[in-house]
Amino acid sequence: MKIPGEHLKGRGAQQNVANRFSAHSHEMRDDFLNHCNQEGDEPQNLKTLFIDTFPKTIVNKVESPDVGMGYSLNPYQGCEHGCVYCYARNSHEYWGYSAGLDFESRILVKRNAVRLLEQHFAKKSWKATPIVLSGNTDCYQPAEREHEITRDLLKTFLKFRHPVGIITKNALIQRDLDIIKELASYNLIHVNMSITSLEEKTRRLLEPRTASVRKRLETVKKLTDIGVPVRVMTAPIIPGINSHEILPLIKAAADHGANSVGYTVVRLNGAIGAIFENWIRSAMPDRADKVLNQIAACHGGNLNDSQYGRRMKGSGEFANQIQSQMELGRKKYLSGREKPALNCELFEQYRPGQLSLF
Repeated sequence: MKIPGEHLKGRGAQQNVANRFSAHSHEMRDDFLNHCNQEGDEPQNLKTLFIDTFPKTIVNKVESPDVGMGYSLNPYQGCEHGCVYCYARNSHEYWGYSAGLDFESRILVKRNAVRLLEQHFAKKSWKATPIVLSGNTDCYQPAEREHEITRDLLKTFLKFRHPVGIITKNALIQRDLDIIKELASYNLIHVNMSITSLEEKTRRLLEPRTASVRKRLETVKKLTDIGVPVRVMTAPIIPGINSHEILPLIKAAADHGANSVGYTVVRLNGAIGAIFENWIRSAMPDRADKVLNQIAACHGGNLNDSQYGRRMKGSGEFANQIQSQMELGRKKYLSGREKPALNCELFEQYRPGQLSLF
């Protein structure tokens, strides 16, 4: 039970915020919470609920020009990882849930994902181009351990020799090294491993239900050892929280075999601004104002910036310092390394309904 004023451990968001699409909202009043605390009752059930869904399509065309991917596929909506800064939180509102605690505890499971992917591959108009898992919420979040939708999707990508990318911060990806190794043998896969901090205390606060720093670095090493190109995403960089770790993060990525690194500067779009501010005043009250002011300094005085091309990296003095450190780190630790382009030629031979020549 969350006592008023107490930091809620094991969760990123500390509250549910109002859904902007909902005509109704509710609040949990302090007098009720105090009563529950005195009586020993549980005012809010924080156990994760899995909800089966059956969408009509599964492959999404990414319209944003600065995201770095053309198509994405999300086996789950919502994410148990609970990263407080997650840009995907707002998408949960479209499903009728809050971007706060609901995002972490109401997980939509797309049961028909594999069948929809096969149907997509069967379209005569489809030309092979990398599809990224997930682009929105982590395809290796804890739910995957039980549901194995990501594993079945990877089998499908391998079956039809179609290129695929993965974005994750969970060491559960190691479970699927057998499939990933075979995909890599055809140059059909690359992995983006998100590592936001080398400090476990920071990781636990920012990303409460994710793999440890040690396990993520171990995962980078295991992937690169079997020939998988890996980019480490030091994202997001949050001024005053992990901005001092840029060079050590890049060195650690390089030492474990990464081909490249990428980054974004945190931006608190939509409901995330209120969620993050509530969280930091609970988790890091001594530096909350400093961090919020520095984030705003990266986005023209606001916590968010929606301008394509500028929103991901920010602008101003702090953003320029971050960019300079990234460039220095790449030059110092990753010179000569590059991420190869994926193979888009094999798919035509293995397209559904196509007789293979091999």
